Amino acid sequence: MRVSVSWLREYVDLPADLPTGDLEQALVDLGIEVESVVDLRETVTGPLVVGEVREIEELTGFKKPIRFCRVDVGDANGTGEPQEIVCGATNFAPGDRVVVILPGGVLPGGFAIGARKTYGRNSNGMICSARELGLGDDHSGILVLPPDSPAKPGDDARPVVGLDDVVVEVEITPDRGYALSVRGLARELSHALGVPFRDPGLAPAPGGTEAPAYPVQVRDTVGCDRFAARMVRGVDPTAQSPEWLQRRLTQAGVRAISLAVDITNYVMLELGQPMHAFDADRITGPLVVRRAEPGEKLTTLDGVNRILAAEDMVICDDTGPVSLAAVMGGETSEVVASTTNVLFEAAHWDPVMVGRTARRHKLFSEAAKRWERGVDPALPLVALERAVRLLTELGGGTAGAEILDIDHVRPPVPVVLPVDLPSRRVGVTYPPARVVALLEQVGCTVLQGTDRLAEDPGEVGVPAGGPAALTVTPPSWRPDLLHPADLVEEVVRLDGYDRVPSVLPLAPAGRGLTWQQRRRRAVSRSLAERGYVEVLAHPFVAPELPDLLGLPADDPRRRAVRLANPLSEEEPLLRTTLLGPLLGIVKRNLGRGQRDLALYEIGAVFQPRPGAGRPPAMGVEHRPTEAEFAAADAVLPHQPRHVAVVLTGDVEPAGWWGAGRAAGWADAVQAGRDVLAAADIPEHRIEVRAAEYAPWHPGRCAELLVDGEVVGHAGELHPAVVAALELPRRTSAMELDLDALPPAPVAPAPTVSGFPPALIDVALVVDESVPAAQVQRALVEGAGELLEGVRLFDVYASEQLGAGRKSLAYKLTFRAPDRTLTVEEAVAARDAAVARAAERFGAVLRGA
Repeated sequence: MRVSVSWLREYVDLPADLPTGDLEQALVDLGIEVESVVDLRETVTGPLVVGEVREIEELTGFKKPIRFCRVDVGDANGTGEPQEIVCGATNFAPGDRVVVILPGGVLPGGFAIGARKTYGRNSNGMICSARELGLGDDHSGILVLPPDSPAKPGDDARPVVGLDDVVVEVEITPDRGYALSVRGLARELSHALGVPFRDPGLAPAPGGTEAPAYPVQVRDTVGCDRFAARMVRGVDPTAQSPEWLQRRLTQAGVRAISLAVDITNYVMLELGQPMHAFDADRITGPLVVRRAEPGEKLTTLDGVNRILAAEDMVICDDTGPVSLAAVMGGETSEVVASTTNVLFEAAHWDPVMVGRTARRHKLFSEAAKRWERGVDPALPLVALERAVRLLTELGGGTAGAEILDIDHVRPPVPVVLPVDLPSRRVGVTYPPARVVALLEQVGCTVLQGTDRLAEDPGEVGVPAGGPAALTVTPPSWRPDLLHPADLVEEVVRLDGYDRVPSVLPLAPAGRGLTWQQRRRRAVSRSLAERGYVEVLAHPFVAPELPDLLGLPADDPRRRAVRLANPLSEEEPLLRTTLLGPLLGIVKRNLGRGQRDLALYEIGAVFQPRPGAGRPPAMGVEHRPTEAEFAAADAVLPHQPRHVAVVLTGDVEPAGWWGAGRAAGWADAVQAGRDVLAAADIPEHRIEVRAAEYAPWHPGRCAELLVDGEVVGHAGELHPAVVAALELPRRTSAMELDLDALPPAPVAPAPTVSGFPPALIDVALVVDESVPAAQVQRALVEGAGELLEGVRLFDVYASEQLGAGRKSLAYKLTFRAPDRTLTVEEAVAARDAAVARAAERFGAVLRGA
């Protein structure tokens, strides 16, 4: 909300020399976020003066009207002679007083003004419009001062047009709707600065009369618990809003429309009471306030034909809905240029209903913004009186003596506050007298010395025993004060947040990271060190993802949890695999020009529990029991942590050093091995073997096993999946269930030998279907304790080996802890390893 300080001064006695910084700090200290404080005197620099038009010469021969004007600016130009100015506007005449900026001045936006020759004439300055001065959006013509303005030629124009003011823009939190008004902000500043406040909401206003201003029936007193109305007849339809009223609306960011509508907006900004003005002659029959019928239609003031829902509140006449209550009026009853009879309406609407209606129709009007935050139900008659007085003074007409006031408002519920609760909750000593004074300053009625105990267990805030308590009745403009904690917040806020010590409690000694956390960090660090880039994908997926990944019809990954309130209706499901969102990130990066990608993610997948049912309904009146927690947890989906990688493009870039190397299925398999190594799973417990598992290529897919249990898959993605997702050929991926891995065993301290190793290479020819990992395991078993390490360094196939055969070359490292091995010992160990591979897989030494 934006408001001028001059408007605030009408209701709060701000110091005349109050710096803008102190004004901002006062609001911040009260918990109000200040967006900006703008001193309008600084928006236009240089000579800005009042001028009186003396002569106008119409220039011809141009595509648009051009006028050469002589303007009296007094002594502001240093000569006393009329200023020559070229202007393209036509809405002023000789004798009119206008606003002139002379050479050397700068308009908002850094637009500097100088003397120059244009259209064949000298132009020394500029005659300004409202938009050029930053006073509004009107650029249709020059800003012409009213005839009764006391300003003389040469006077400073800033105070004349309102550029001597300060405009404050604040962001109001949802619980402080009362501050969305001059009344509310003035009250807050009176608290902060300790200056007198005059409440415009307590202005005298006549009550309802027996004869209504207009026949109205309220059928839903929950959605509308107060409805007031008053008529003004014989209004001059040509009357315009005065310049001061338009200026205040413009400074508040509200567009001036017509006198009656401007008055309703002005009262809303001033008091915080949204209002509506009907053209009484365009209403047919009595008004009915009710819930909408599903499917009813209403064309609102913005020209949109809206289909209404059963929860919406509408105001209807005999023709149907004429207003979407509390949000926006309808076209059929709006005030138009010929309106002479105006019916003002001021009501009190249910905040929940208004908030839902505004979101349903995406119609966040200024009125709806205030209603959903809470409006003072005591304001309707005061607002009507203010609006009627303004309209009769500015637009003529006669105010009707009849006043409608249908009042079903319930009185505020008293809240019992233990006297010592603020001190106990905040850690600052607040004497009882101070608590009472601060609450009364807010507007609460406080009854002191109530030592009674709770008679009704449901009574808000009443202690079952203990210290004395205060019975606090909140004011009508504070619907947010419902519980003792709300009152404690007010005490702390008004006493000063700066008095609350910023002492953090000592954290209890912890046990450090769990072994699962340490494992995840180790895996993440290992992948990052190998060149993978971590990403964090949204866990939401589209229903068609299983089809894109080619998952079989009976694949459990097809069963997904559907969100009750998804961020996007296109992605309403929770992921059952990391690959779907991760491949989407790969596609997005490819579209941005990235070609070589190695990405990874560690995150949860969501596996529904079949037949789990619905969670139990848990209220907010007490903490859920352990049984309720257990029942709720039993419904939650299983959420294991997975790790996944995706590779595409080159893993080794090409350059002058070589041709580079493209990523392939073997890199994905190695990523799985790296993850298991980082998780401290011993190599002898790991097995890698061929498998068929979507979405991988059936001939280039491996499954990773630990202790015989499958924990993940890796390889090249299926060509159909790659084509469906528009990914490059040979894109490879790995996904592994981290939670399925057993805890790492206690690693024994390694034995370090100072004796030299014996290095022997062996190349074994086996059938191409034999996994290299199984051959390596056979070599380890056969070599015995002297074998220190084994590594596959080459895979070779050729016609010389025979069809369906391949050669696997391994480096074997032998070493004894207590002696230097002889050649015979090393060879014997090698022969034993080869013999075991030959026995198990028919392996033959290459070249033998």
